Parts: sequence; C-alpha cells; structure tokens
Amino acid sequence: MYARINQLARHFSRPLPNYLHLSAAARPSLSITSRAMSANDQAKRTINTAACLIIGDEVLGGKTVDTNSAWFAKYCFSLGIDLKRVEVIPDDEGDIIEAAKRMSDKYDFVITSGGIGPTHDDITYQSIAKAFNLPLVKHEEALSKMKAISRPHKQQPDFSWDVDSPQRKARYRMIELPYDKNIPDEEQVLFVADDLWVPLSVVNGNIHIFPGVPRLFEKMLTGLKPTLLPRLVDPEGKGVHRILFSTPLPESGVASYLTELSQKVEGKGVKVGSYPRWGKSKNTVTLVGRDTEYMESLVPEVEEGVKGKRVQKEGEDDDDASDQEK
Repeated sequence: MYARINQLARHFSRPLPNYLHLSAAARPSLSITSRAMSANDQAKRTINTAACLIIGDEVLGGKTVDTNSAWFAKYCFSLGIDLKRVEVIPDDEGDIIEAAKRMSDKYDFVITSGGIGPTHDDITYQSIAKAFNLPLVKHEEALSKMKAISRPHKQQPDFSWDVDSPQRKARYRMIELPYDKNIPDEEQVLFVADDLWVPLSVVNGNIHIFPGVPRLFEKMLTGLKPTLLPRLVDPEGKGVHRILFSTPLPESGVASYLTELSQKVEGKGVKVGSYPRWGKSKNTVTLVGRDTEYMESLVPEVEEGVKGKRVQKEGEDDDDASDQEK
C-alpha cells in the first residue's frame, strides 16, 4: 500500500475529456472560479518554503521506516528551498484533509508521500480531492501509460484490461486523480520520467502527490527538478552552502563563542549549528547560508574559535578517543 510545478499552459480552451466522472466522495464545488485562480497563483509563485506530508499507518506503527522525508530534506537543501515542516499522519481522511489544506495555504511547495496504491486504505487521492472540492478523474493518458509499461503480476496470469474485474478496478484506483477542469491538464498531471507510468498529481497549484516507494519517490522528484528550477529564488539551482568544522571541544566549550558568532552573522542570513557526536572524539559545527563569499571569509575565524578545522565530511578526522563531555 505504501507503494506511491509549473509548465506553460497549452490548449487552455480544449474541452474537458468525456472520461471525467465524479467520485462518490467528491463534494459540490463552492467556487470553481476562485479555486482555479487560487491554484493558478500557487503554481506560479516563487518557491521559498516547502513541507513534506508522510501518509501511512505502517510508518506510525513502526512497520516501515520513513526515508523519504530525509531524502526530500537533502533535495530541498540542494535547491535552496527552505524545508519548514515534516509531518507523519495516518491513513485517515480527516487528518489528510486538514493537513493538506493547512500546508497548501502556508507553504509554497508541498509534497505528500504514500497512500496512492490499489488497496482500500490507499485514500490519499480521494481525501485530497475532498479537501479542495474536486472530482476524481480516471486519467486516460495515465491509463494508457500504465497499460503500456506495467506488467501483469505473476499471481494474476489471466488479468485482462478488457475484462471488468476486481483486479482492474484496483488498478484504476491508482490513476483516478483529483482534477480541476479549469486548469490545463499538463499543469495538474505530470509525467516526469519516460519509463514510468505513475502520474504526479498536482492539486491546488502546490500540492504534489508522490508514491511512498522510495525508489519511485526519488526518481520522480529528480524528474521534477527541471520544472521547479524557474520558480526558485536561485533559478540556477545552486542551493544553500554548508561549511563543516570539526572541533575537539565539548559543546559547553564552544557555546559562548558560537552565541557571539550567531549574533554576528545573522544579518547575513547565515545560521550557526552545533552537533554533538556521542562516543566520538570530535563534535561538529556548521555554517549554513547563501552568501558563499562571506561564509568562506569566516573560516579562519571559526577554526580558531572552536579550536578545530574545516572538514569536507563529518567524522573524517576521528581518532580512537571515545567518551567526552557533551
């Protein structure tokens, strides 16, 4: 079950495909025009902040370990996007609706991970559709790609796309997407990899619904990058700069200096971090920011202040010493 933003508009006036159908869960639209305007605005604004919503009872129950949020955090850092929030919630319609609406309103770029498989508890699509008063749509291009790329399971050798069956209905669940007829199709249903049939559904202009399977999650986010770049603060996607220092001093030994340093660099948008490494001989201090030249100028001062040295990766100068004061 755990197996689960802005192109130029073309064909804006083309008629709505006749395969659209309302799900039983969809609510009547309160204001289609205002909703579409809001979604269009969301899809065009500069991406400064991001949020990640992990959906799945199995994560909260300890059956599955969430690695997607950590991967997404690195992805955001590499692009200079400020990841502000990560939440894990159950496969519960009310929780999904509340979180999706809140995050869409507060953050520029929102992703969800999980809950878009073929089983009864895969309710992400229907819940997010309900959150924004949208119908569910059996998306024909996604269906065509699924037929062409996916292969029958070895336990279902007699499966046929031409025969109505529980198996076919289950597969259809994975391409029945929240759909706004006032927004161009190519802005709300993206295919980010030629060898994947899995659609990336974009709702309200900034919610991107991803599968939970890490391999698919990572591949689809990577494929989405060219679409995001024009909307970043830094369109070249250089991201944020991080400098690491290794110090033999305990945190109590660098606390006073780091407090002074933090106050000094705050106006330049630089954050100072301190991270104890239990059982290791060295602790880590970091500078994080966008002003690379200014941060590089601080290196000698910080090395002296923490009685340490700059390193390229944490732990590269560890020795055999063990416990120390933290």
